[in-house]
Amino acid sequence: MKKMLTALAMLAATPAMAADKMTVLLDWFINPDHGPIIVAQEKGFFADQGLEVEIVAPADPSAPPRLVAAGQADLAVSYQPQLHLQIHEGLPLKRVGTLVATPLNCLLVLEDGPIKSPADLKDKKIGFSVAGVEEAVLGAVLGKYGVALSDVEMINVNFSLSPSLMSGQVDAVIGAYRNFELNQMDIEGEPGTCFYIEEEGVPSYDELIYVANPETMDADKVARFLRATELATQYIVNNPVKSWEIFSGTSTELQDELNKRAWVDTMPRFALRPAGFDHGRYERFEAFLKDSGMIDSINPVDAIAIDVTAK
Repeated sequence: MKKMLTALAMLAATPAMAADKMTVLLDWFINPDHGPIIVAQEKGFFADQGLEVEIVAPADPSAPPRLVAAGQADLAVSYQPQLHLQIHEGLPLKRVGTLVATPLNCLLVLEDGPIKSPADLKDKKIGFSVAGVEEAVLGAVLGKYGVALSDVEMINVNFSLSPSLMSGQVDAVIGAYRNFELNQMDIEGEPGTCFYIEEEGVPSYDELIYVANPETMDADKVARFLRATELATQYIVNNPVKSWEIFSGTSTELQDELNKRAWVDTMPRFALRPAGFDHGRYERFEAFLKDSGMIDSINPVDAIAIDVTAK
């Protein structure tokens, strides 16, 4: 008994192992799209995996992938379509996990407006925020209805998507998120209608993904991060009301009607298996970008994504 008590005393006196630190850069200010990350932090799932995670919202939304490529952070929340282009630009990045497993992007019009089909957009104005992939996406949607990109006027509305639509500046916008802009317009009394791009000729893709620099990343830490976010997603699905309370409790700015509605609409889209990987999804989107003229060659999937859980 004396030896047992001595051993217990020595154990109690031993300092706990220091957690492994990670820096994760978000794609935007904290919002319901980041639910699993915030819940994992608040519920202690990162700590349980031996991680101390610093979550950083960027001042410049375009910067996180480039900072990760430069080795200045462990992970960045980014977008599958952009990742394809960034790799072709030469950035050392790969997809290591998924946060939101369905497209959120949609072609948005006024519910009571004159546009009842993408075919009606010929000779009309379409707003956008970021050039590049949006043109390929819009071209595919319009092409299904015999409308060419040259048949519409593209207007950069500088992230003012729903306001430009509601004010009549444009007839439609591409790049609107179905879980946010639709709710925002409804709240403001100008309901909208989404044409869902994956139903209109665009290959389905992972909207939000985790990207890392394969040359500098710690695969074990990334795998533990994904395990924690998987546990958080399970908790969110099983406890939608309580998880909303945990998430919104982190900031008064989240406690409004728009974020509450967006939370409900986003929950079914979180990746239940963040580390899970659909090889064909990345292969098809790479081919789509090549066919659209956005890239000149096809990268193999193993140049785009990596399974950090593979042994």
